[in-house]
Amino acid sequence: MNAAGPWVENVLAASGAHSRAHVRLVQGSHIVVPKLYDHDRAYMFQNADGRIVFAIPYQTDFTLIGTTDLDYSGDPQRAHITEGEIAYLCNSVSEYFAQPVKPQDIVWTYAGVRPLYDDGASEAKKATRDYAFELEAEDGLALLSIFGGKITTYRRLAEEALERLAPYLPEREGLRAGWTETAALPGGDFPVRGLSKLVDELRKRWRFLDTAFAQRLASAYGTRAPEILGEARSLSDLGRHFGGDLTEAEVRFLMATEWARTAEDVVWRRSKLGLRLTPDQISALNTWMAAQRSS
Repeated sequence: MNAAGPWVENVLAASGAHSRAHVRLVQGSHIVVPKLYDHDRAYMFQNADGRIVFAIPYQTDFTLIGTTDLDYSGDPQRAHITEGEIAYLCNSVSEYFAQPVKPQDIVWTYAGVRPLYDDGASEAKKATRDYAFELEAEDGLALLSIFGGKITTYRRLAEEALERLAPYLPEREGLRAGWTETAALPGGDFPVRGLSKLVDELRKRWRFLDTAFAQRLASAYGTRAPEILGEARSLSDLGRHFGGDLTEAEVRFLMATEWARTAEDVVWRRSKLGLRLTPDQISALNTWMAAQRSS
């Protein structure tokens, strides 16, 4: 299965396969600013260009603003927000908020590359967000390549991928149709409205946790949070403190179970604690993680 996202065509080329489908790389960028309002609701704004821009409460003290649609070429790993995108997002939401959002208000930005199926649309914003499959088979061996897709349809995409591959799988009788509909993600095996109860349970068992720390752990790890806290009886039992409420116990957990290798993995990809840590603290964390990998 070739699920390489923006590198799907690279994998096809390396395999020697001849693809009829193509991927269209479209960059989407976001900005984060100090929170613009006190309630917990999101706004969606209609722009004059026909696009939608949103503002979402983010990490308690911030507001997330996005997103953009720009055709992208080059290495997807090097995608970054442009000055034009910053101006576009600031100007878009400033049309609606009483207090204008300015570039100097931004505390963090991030950009990603969407590997969309190239349906020939003239504009990036009009390119389909649906997914497409391409299956090549020879001598009973199959290569299934996935083009496009998004997080809102990832479960159905995964099920359909297995359905396409079923004729080539030796144990296909064991495949169950539609099983992901009720399957919980790791740590997500608690009621939809059960987060506050989980927070209370964590604080009751680990009394040294304050509400904010317990809330973050429960929100990030769900029922896996006890795996991080273990037999700790005090905050110091969680090991080195890296800043914010990030501890050695959590970092070790992320390295062991979520393949985190660098500080960037921990503070941006597995969490957004980079909004709380200083550059020196992030650097110290990176040095510590490198030492753990080499030991």
